[in-house]
Amino acid sequence: MDNAAIAEQLKLLSTLLDIHGANPFSVKSYGAAAFAVDKLPYLLSQTPREKLQTIRGIGKSVAKAIEELLDTGKLILLEEQIRQTPPGVIEMLQLKGLGPKKIHAIWKEMGIESVGELLYACQENRLAAFKGFGTKTQQSLIESIQFFLQHQGQLLYAEAEAVYPAIVNYLQQLFGPSNVAVTGAYRRQALTLEELEFVVAEPLSTIKPKFNTAHPPTLLEETDQSLLYELKNGLRLRLYTADQPIAHRLFWTSGSPEFLEAYELLPTLDNNLLVNAHTEEDLFEAKGLPFIAPCKRERAAALQKESRNPLPAPIETSSIRGLIHAHSTWSDGSNSIEEMAKACIERGWEYMVISDHSASATYANGLQEERVAAQHQEIALLNAKLGPFKIFRSIESDILGDGNLDYRPEVLASFDLVIASIHSQLGMSEEKANARLIKAIENPFTRIVGHPTGRLLLSRKGYPIDHQKIIDACAANGVVIELNAHPRRLDLDWRWIDNALEKEVLISINPDAHSTQGLEDVRYGVLAAQKSYLSASHNLSSFSLDAFELWLQSKKRY
Repeated sequence: MDNAAIAEQLKLLSTLLDIHGANPFSVKSYGAAAFAVDKLPYLLSQTPREKLQTIRGIGKSVAKAIEELLDTGKLILLEEQIRQTPPGVIEMLQLKGLGPKKIHAIWKEMGIESVGELLYACQENRLAAFKGFGTKTQQSLIESIQFFLQHQGQLLYAEAEAVYPAIVNYLQQLFGPSNVAVTGAYRRQALTLEELEFVVAEPLSTIKPKFNTAHPPTLLEETDQSLLYELKNGLRLRLYTADQPIAHRLFWTSGSPEFLEAYELLPTLDNNLLVNAHTEEDLFEAKGLPFIAPCKRERAAALQKESRNPLPAPIETSSIRGLIHAHSTWSDGSNSIEEMAKACIERGWEYMVISDHSASATYANGLQEERVAAQHQEIALLNAKLGPFKIFRSIESDILGDGNLDYRPEVLASFDLVIASIHSQLGMSEEKANARLIKAIENPFTRIVGHPTGRLLLSRKGYPIDHQKIIDACAANGVVIELNAHPRRLDLDWRWIDNALEKEVLISINPDAHSTQGLEDVRYGVLAAQKSYLSASHNLSSFSLDAFELWLQSKKRY
């Protein structure tokens, strides 16, 4: 083991000890030794062991650690620290401007254990209130995390969408607008993706030279059908070659393997049309099928379902009539209730359900009981001022460890509706998670169960649940299931929406907005829902104000 490797191990040990709040003397000793070892003009591996302690910056305990590294290639104390530290916390060390002390606060005080969770917390404005952070630090951290995540090999749909216009415009300039079409996971509106894919109506021998620019992207893979590049920002770009018309290549690169395999097994009614298809519509017609939108080309079941008529019109962003699940400066939001309401009015929405965090969410400045009454007074004044637009009194009540809701029944009864969500004690077994959620669903005050698995895409798997049991409990108790539209959540997963619809359980596409900008996230919830068969009539946030108020009256259980 060379000096650089030894120094790296000692530095990591010093950092992890600091994160864990260890003895400052030990932290400093290993850190100073790492610096000293890295600057030595000779190799420690060729230094007599008895002379290690004579080197400036290396004491007795550090010398023993170096001997252990030289003899075994590992350090037991370091391995223990790594085992005791969540992998996501260790990843935070790669973020610019984030040292051990801040990471300790993020992990131990805020309960955040991954980079993705940290980004979500920053976007919800939660770090700004903590000592040593502030608004500027929070914004800087957001930029640092976004840069880090761009180089991790996977992107959220929303992140890919942000760079898509520049890439498609560049490709269209190179090859012509009619010769370029997006395909793959992005075209299917996948929640996450590893690369952006395009079909280009040119041979690879024409495509490849056009990327040999002064600063060419890295060519990662070349086949007889495609080229895979890594761009300077870390994004992967795959280009498929195709003849004109490009219908065949576009179809066969758009669907998931499951969908395409099922399509191939279907009997062909018109082989000539199949072979000489000019459009994707032709390819479906050759199998006796209506055109199936790319977003639904994930599951084989879509081929059977789409062949039945009639199907409901897909939900659209324009179908949304009100904002359900929003936070304000009363808890961890960035805007006042009035600012959030006016942003809704500008969008043409008819109502807003303000649902700040409850008392147990101390990390989010959750509302203590006396603040609930004060907020309700403000809402009453705003309703008088902003009518006919209406603000409903709600709360995102924490589901406590035993399944009970935050607040006494008298306080819960003061809200127009309650959204029940889990935010803590996420390391549950499936049995515990099911019991906890079902008890909350059975609570007579619960109207909506929020982000039911607690997942954060690419960051946190969420707690395990039996989706069908939760859906059945919601059906039995008339509780709505949220499709949290934040692009890092998109929870309930779209794959379970059709199961909920079969049980007559309403879905509600909610942005969980913590700012006026967060209202835009509704779109990502809609894009995810379009992969299922959710219609506006079965989405609560698509109800008109009158229909929403009637629904509230019909759901009184106390």
